[in-house]
Amino acid sequence: MRFILTILIFTINFMAVTAQATASFTASATIIQPIGIKTLANLKFAAIDARNGGEIILSPQDERIATGDARLENGGEVTAATFEVTGQQGFDFSLSLPSGPFFLSNGKEQMIIKDFTSSIGNTGNLTAGNSVFKIGATLQVEAQQPPGFYYTSTPLTITVNYN
Repeated sequence: MRFILTILIFTINFMAVTAQATASFTASATIIQPIGIKTLANLKFAAIDARNGGEIILSPQDERIATGDARLENGGEVTAATFEVTGQQGFDFSLSLPSGPFFLSNGKEQMIIKDFTSSIGNTGNLTAGNSVFKIGATLQVEAQQPPGFYYTSTPLTITVNYN
């Protein structure tokens, strides 16, 4: 009897030592809204009198400043390039501006466009799932720049990415 009792106690202790516990879990994923961007307005410096040259700075706030002898004239629409970024609400994004310089051309004549700036710096937030910002730049006008309509022969590119 003692032998059976010893075996029974040993079996109960062994079962207690080798007991197991389990837990279960689930998995999930959320697909976010892809980031997108569209152009709302193009960059327009409007009318300029070249005179002896200078630079025209167009700020992201649609303000023009002339340096040197170039003069701002009435006529034409003054607008900073305007964009709308869409995507996942609350997400941050980074902005890459054109690294330039680039050229505006009228036949064989050219002007340099450079020093791009943004109303949001290099980052933004999609607080309501979208963000609108503007880009300005500096236009280098040569002395006695020939009259005419100057434009970029290929579009300038900006890039946005989620941070």
